[in-house]
Amino acid sequence: MRAKQAMWTVAPLFATLAVAAVAQPARPDGGRIAVIHAKAYLTPGKDAVENATILIENGKVSASGANVTAPTGFRVIDAKGAIVTPGLMNSSSSLGLTEDEGAENTDSGVSSGPFGEAFDPESALNANSTVIPVVRGDGLTRAAVLPSNSAAPPFSGQATLLVLNDGQHILDKAHAAVVAKVGGMIVKSTGGSRAAAWMLLRTALDAAVQSGKPATASKAPLASFAGTTPDNLAALKPVLEGTIPLVIECSRESDLRQASKLVDEYKIHLIVVGAEEGWRVAPLLASRHISVVLDPFTDSPASFDQIGARLDNAAILDKAGVQVAFKASFVAVTFNAGIATREGAGIAVANGMPWNDALRAITSGVAAMWGIGDHYGTLEPGKDADLVIWDGDPLEPTTNPVLEMVQGKEVSLDNRQRMLERRYAPSQVSSPVPPEYRP
Repeated sequence: MRAKQAMWTVAPLFATLAVAAVAQPARPDGGRIAVIHAKAYLTPGKDAVENATILIENGKVSASGANVTAPTGFRVIDAKGAIVTPGLMNSSSSLGLTEDEGAENTDSGVSSGPFGEAFDPESALNANSTVIPVVRGDGLTRAAVLPSNSAAPPFSGQATLLVLNDGQHILDKAHAAVVAKVGGMIVKSTGGSRAAAWMLLRTALDAAVQSGKPATASKAPLASFAGTTPDNLAALKPVLEGTIPLVIECSRESDLRQASKLVDEYKIHLIVVGAEEGWRVAPLLASRHISVVLDPFTDSPASFDQIGARLDNAAILDKAGVQVAFKASFVAVTFNAGIATREGAGIAVANGMPWNDALRAITSGVAAMWGIGDHYGTLEPGKDADLVIWDGDPLEPTTNPVLEMVQGKEVSLDNRQRMLERRYAPSQVSSPVPPEYRP
């Protein structure tokens, strides 16, 4: 009898955990699919192709355009004239590493140990994160994950790129960039001056250049600075070789000018995250081919680094020829990373950025920025079939995906929040089944 009572006591717990786990319903595994009658932005940045057909085979786009017909044997999905775009990408998130801001749920940074540039949070990625289905439900299929901090500032660690599918293999690209921060709250940890942060950054780059070469009297002391351990120096080698970018999070015009000097001095590929005062130096950034990830919502300074913040920052940079991508504020790096990305693009459009350019900024443009444009970002033949059918303008916050595919496989648009909403809906009040037993 007691055993039976114990069983009924723990049953509600297991039912609740089942909701938290978000069991994904079985979906068609892709195969050969034809999306027809689409208003398709096949190449973001260009106008839509009306009445387009997109053929998908083995997870890739095999053909696309207005003159393409669906062959026999393809599963046909009728878009009925709806807008179809590539899946969207967020450029500054903590997806897979952070559920909320509780310390036990955060793996995006470290405060002690030997790692600076070499800190790589990839091994902590959680493909079962309850946040991933939420952002995917807002049209996100890719994301850049930036480390929050390391034990050797100004470096934060290494960036990782994700593909937000339904399975366990969410890693798209490891060691995608080395990330550093200058200014703002990082000043205290770099000796109390942003000048020290720039000195530490250059010292580390110089040490990486010299590593493996015979020591000289002028260069020998470099290894004693900035946590320049062999692992950290090795992490900077791909940056100096130009195979991955250096990402610098900074806002002030003076810092943007210093960042530009690094491109001249070390011939590196640079991405700036933040750049609230980027409009002041837009031609300079464009001339150095520096990409910018900015927050289009910023219209007032959150600190003295952002005195020049303005809503048309994205439009000015885009017009100058700077490759722009979007992020959101520090409170929108997890569950709201999807809606903030496309709503931010809409804010940029409302303040002067062309609509086509804003869509490119969260698809093909950002793919090129992060070095994955060879397989993601457009709906052209040979690219991964990351595809979203929308019920309206994707840059409007009230619009939602109707159907979404990641690498040619249809993914669920359900998530934990929606399941809890159904379980505790007012319409269920009269149900004889207690909430913890409802599906």
